Amino acid sequence: MTNIVPFILDGLIVAGYFAILALSLNMEYGYSGLINFGKAAFFALGAYASAILTTNGYPAFLGVIVAMIVAGLGGLVISIPAIRVRSDYLAIITLVFAETIRVILKNESWIAGGVLGIRGIPPLIDLRNVSYETHLIIQAFIVITLFTIFALVGWLLTNSPFGRILRAIREDELASSVYGKNNIFAKAVVFGLGSSIAGAAGSFYAQYIGFVSPDLFMLAITLQIWIMSILGGPATIMGSLVGALVVISINRGTRLLKDFLNLPLDTNNLMFILTGALLIIVVIFKPTGILKEGRVESVRRR
Repeated sequence: MTNIVPFILDGLIVAGYFAILALSLNMEYGYSGLINFGKAAFFALGAYASAILTTNGYPAFLGVIVAMIVAGLGGLVISIPAIRVRSDYLAIITLVFAETIRVILKNESWIAGGVLGIRGIPPLIDLRNVSYETHLIIQAFIVITLFTIFALVGWLLTNSPFGRILRAIREDELASSVYGKNNIFAKAVVFGLGSSIAGAAGSFYAQYIGFVSPDLFMLAITLQIWIMSILGGPATIMGSLVGALVVISINRGTRLLKDFLNLPLDTNNLMFILTGALLIIVVIFKPTGILKEGRVESVRRR
């Protein structure tokens, strides 16, 4: 294999984990209309919960389960006051929650190492005796499997009667409540489930890169996930994957462009320029995203 192949495989793996995060956001925003600007917090809760357990000798699989529980409970706790307010206040509350979690992890070193974070996180599968290329192939298989499982869960949920309640809340919350639907319960469930999926992504991502630190979960991560969701198409399952592949491809592609073309721009600046330009084009010409929400048949009255 050439040097470019591991680079591409690593990009695909990272895109897979971010696709899971975008999928969890799509379930909250795309199908339910909940504006969650704290996605990085639940990503961090899952990563840190798993890292603390696995570095203390507990099995990696147990770390994943605990990560999902911790992140899911965190989502339920923040949803109790947050989902009762208007969408703009919900965005502010979740944003403040995310920054609070990051600041605590950064300054309270007794919790998880402070700014240094946690290193030496063992992976789900011991791959020390295989080559780096084989390691990446196995990791790619793991992330594809994970996305497939969570995509199936999302598809079953959003195409169920509960999914129709979520769409009704998104379109007209007042009308949904008039028809006797428990909007608070439905929003709490989808918020908790989306947070739990983000926690699982955090756990597996931490096991893949082998360390966690507060700088990995800054606001920029949440904004990146939002861009992926909007580009791919809100309220679409595969749109999460498409959006993640597009954004990560731009991210990795700008590095190659700088090396081959010797551009004077910083790679991060070039990435933001290209991503922003693409986002503007998509919003103008395809406001529903690259993929469009599938048509949901209404219930026929007899």
